[in-house]
Amino acid sequence: MDLIIATNNEHKLEEYRALFQGYDIKIYSPNDLHLKFQPIENGKTYQANSLIKAKALQKLTKLPVLADDSGFEIKALDGFPGLYSNRYAKKFKSQAEANLSLVEKTKNLDKDARFICAITLLNIEEEPLFFVGIAKGLILDKPVGEEGFGYDPIFYSSDANKPFGELTLDEKNHYSHRYHAVKEVIKYLLENNFIKAL
Repeated sequence: MDLIIATNNEHKLEEYRALFQGYDIKIYSPNDLHLKFQPIENGKTYQANSLIKAKALQKLTKLPVLADDSGFEIKALDGFPGLYSNRYAKKFKSQAEANLSLVEKTKNLDKDARFICAITLLNIEEEPLFFVGIAKGLILDKPVGEEGFGYDPIFYSSDANKPFGELTLDEKNHYSHRYHAVKEVIKYLLENNFIKAL
């Protein structure tokens, strides 16, 4: 099965390729197929944004399309930055600066935090398919580790009992929000005979 992922983010593509290893799925990015799409993500939920991205790509290909939207939510900040995680980081000169600003905002506050990933699949069934994955944990008092990307260095995973910034890609792919969402995708595709394990 061929599957196009609605992103040109190399970190994210690397995670997806690793997550789908062991199944008869070939992963493509829009760049791989010389497709240019620039969706305006103005949805009010992760699911809405993932659907916007998936539909934008669907206009350019007949291949099965997978799009996701994800966010980093801090309980003490009422779920901020959440839906605006990506936009929040872009306000700063670097992701590292954005991370430090969140650490500063949560000083002496409840540390509960989580990553959420909402996936939309199109061109599989007549209606869109939706899947969600959550990784629970805490926001750290300072960035830790050299691994991962985005907000990983300031997130401590309750499942892994380690910061995401100290997990290798292989380790992270057993605990991340994307892993939990993709696990549901794979389960659906296997049960409905769209793919098989190698």
